Amino acid sequence: MSEKITPYKNENRSKKEQVAEMFDTISENYDGLNRVISFGIDLKWRKKVVNLVKKSNPERILDVATGTGDLAINLSKTGASEIIGLDISSGMLKIGKQKVSTKKLDSIINMVQGDSENIDYPENYFDAVTVAFGVRNFENLKKGLSEIFRVLKPGGIFVILETSIPTKTPYKQGYKLYSSKILPLIGRLFSKDKSAYSYLSKSAAAFPYGEELNNILKKIGFIEVKDAPQTFGVATIYTATK
Repeated sequence: MSEKITPYKNENRSKKEQVAEMFDTISENYDGLNRVISFGIDLKWRKKVVNLVKKSNPERILDVATGTGDLAINLSKTGASEIIGLDISSGMLKIGKQKVSTKKLDSIINMVQGDSENIDYPENYFDAVTVAFGVRNFENLKKGLSEIFRVLKPGGIFVILETSIPTKTPYKQGYKLYSSKILPLIGRLFSKDKSAYSYLSKSAAAFPYGEELNNILKKIGFIEVKDAPQTFGVATIYTATK
């Protein structure tokens, strides 16, 4: 990323600390607002991620930047015996733990507070690692991806679901208008944190996507790297292995 995008301006704190505070603040209405902002299409994208992971018959899965645990919960459909939902925000994890308990998945899913750049698990531990709308929040993208590479087993699958920018007219213009004007407005109307959804919009616009992210993954050591744009290119699913 050529420009460092952080949630709050004129702050001496690290991006990591700011991101944790931001998600703590918006955690209570994050799920509902997410459905509105994405028109519910994110549910379809997550289902595709689950199907990709399921094909590898994983026993242990790590869901990085799990947030309130939507993807971790959906990944229980893979038949995995252990799913770790890792996130830096205690506020998001609190809601995630409630959702896991409600669905009686406590024996399978463990929601853990932790740092994507310092994952507290041994090398070659997980059969699959996923990140949905989280890699753009890494303070150091290459360090975070390198940590994921370290804990992934050889032959294991890594799947990223992340926002991207459409390249074709009129979707490119429509996306720019929506993400820069409408999304922050919705966020300001419904969120306690006036900066949060402006940050999410700006961070998405500044984040490397498509071939640029593919090349970063390859340099770290991932192989069989592929990207599949979703819904006119407003999001992309990336797959890789080790």
